[in-house]
Amino acid sequence: MKNLKITIEFWREGELYIANCPELDILAQGYSLDEARKNLHEVIEIHFEEMKRLGTLDQFLEDMGYKLQDDIIMSNREIIGFDKSFIRLELA
Repeated sequence: MKNLKITIEFWREGELYIANCPELDILAQGYSLDEARKNLHEVIEIHFEEMKRLGTLDQFLEDMGYKLQDDIIMSNREIIGFDKSFIRLELA
């Protein structure tokens, strides 16, 4: 068993909470933060099980920048922050 290190970004859309793993480009939703997180973990597990069955998991992890370090599968991409800003647009 290995541990996969991920980042989870949360946002809200109406009554739903969205959990996004930017390193893997996978997201899930729920009616609470905990449910969204749990659902994201489940989606990732199912996704990985299917890729393992198809023989594509190692290539996917390599393509997404992941490497095995001891018992942890870590991305060499590090999210260092998020920013909200405005862009001025000239619309018709």
